[in-house]
Amino acid sequence: MILEGRTLAAQIRESLPGRAVRVCAKLGRPIQLCAIGSTEDYGAYVYLKKEVEAAQKLGVQTRLFEINNQTPAAEFLGLVEKLSADPQTDAILIPRPLPEHLAATDFANRLAPQKDIDGMSNVNMGNLFLCKTWPEIEALPGFVPCTALAVIRLLQFHAIALAGKEIAVIGRSNTVGRPLAHLLTCQNATVKICHTKTDLPRAVKEADLICSAAGVPGLLNASWLRPGATVVDISTNWHQQRLCGDADPVALEKRGVSYSPVPGGVGPVTLACLLENIILSGERKL
Repeated sequence: MILEGRTLAAQIRESLPGRAVRVCAKLGRPIQLCAIGSTEDYGAYVYLKKEVEAAQKLGVQTRLFEINNQTPAAEFLGLVEKLSADPQTDAILIPRPLPEHLAATDFANRLAPQKDIDGMSNVNMGNLFLCKTWPEIEALPGFVPCTALAVIRLLQFHAIALAGKEIAVIGRSNTVGRPLAHLLTCQNATVKICHTKTDLPRAVKEADLICSAAGVPGLLNASWLRPGATVVDISTNWHQQRLCGDADPVALEKRGVSYSPVPGGVGPVTLACLLENIILSGERKL
């Protein structure tokens, strides 16, 4: 089975234009998204511009602030604080990776949680990890990292049971791997977080479901997988003049493994979740 994400993404996005219009009417102005993007990572910056354009098509007013390796830390932190305090700013998006000297700052502690639509602030992340059950996740007043949430929604859409399953999450980043592992445990799965020191073939062989967010083309060897396993390929890599994930889809099909394609799997759902959170940031002001 191919766990495509475009159908689910379309369903999520279907109601967003109407919701945006209602919020705009009640606020007396458009919802405003402010994005802070690093021009040092070309791929990430191009994708950010696509996210901004998608928000604009919903009637969201957008502002894009560029940062780079020469941006002073004090200037970056000042911008985060200014936008967090600005009553006209409803949503803030700061995609990673950031330049090292900016990533090392405490910007996440200065980001207003009610505007932090990708759930990276200390408050949103802390509240997430205090949850033990899925109803608690759904009741959170803030936001959950969009990619991690998109994986759960994609699995639910394709009726992939999670309770009691053995799951390997490859990657331990604060943006994907760690929050995804926690969301899965809140779905009553048993999760192993895998990293560079993990015996990956053994961990994958023991898993019913593998979620790979390593960003390494060809990392996930289909021969490690048990037939009937499921792979959610979260990575988007540019390799040999094409987009690909961490696994070879042809090899996965030969192995009898269900998988999410790259592109067309987790990616469209992530964008839909992000757009939904932008609208939600405005709705919560009403």
